[in-house]
Amino acid sequence: MRTLKIIEHISLDGIIQHSQDDDDFPYSDWTAPYRTPAGRDMVMAAHGDNFDLLLGRRTYDIWSKFWPTAPSNPIGDRLNAAKKFVATHRAESLAWGPVEGLGSDIIEGIRRIKSQGERPLILSGSSTLTSLVLEHGLADEVVLIVSPVLLGTGKRFFAEGSPARAFELISTQATPSGVMLNTYKLVGALQADKTAH
Repeated sequence: MRTLKIIEHISLDGIIQHSQDDDDFPYSDWTAPYRTPAGRDMVMAAHGDNFDLLLGRRTYDIWSKFWPTAPSNPIGDRLNAAKKFVATHRAESLAWGPVEGLGSDIIEGIRRIKSQGERPLILSGSSTLTSLVLEHGLADEVVLIVSPVLLGTGKRFFAEGSPARAFELISTQATPSGVMLNTYKLVGALQADKTAH
């Protein structure tokens, strides 16, 4: 049985969008000023040596334009080698492989993939897919790489209307530049406080 880990770069106000995602987004790569060798090592350790990817079609298309032709580097080499499972209606147009479409029922496709094999699944970007995974309780861990910035606009990790969930903090690490890497385990649905008035 595979584990599914969500890994997201996120601002203090919950934004996960980056400039290459949308031409109207007003900020360039806001994580760049905070990158350090220590942060890179923590992110690589969070991914692990061998993993597969779970991606929405938009993130897949953005990454497929960059990573296959990027200079060889430890994280890029791992992303290129990973099998990509993609939520898409056009599986025949997927070229960056190894790759497989999730099928017409995304949730059932994720459940099927989780039940097969042992390599962990990593979900990054893909805000719409992330919301579905959290809603259906399919994530085993959530790793938030928090940069010390407020962006004020953009796609948020937790979309409006996301179901209430409880998480348990597993670990937290900090880099000299102020980036926090927080790892959470999904506990389940958040119980309403029946004593509140």
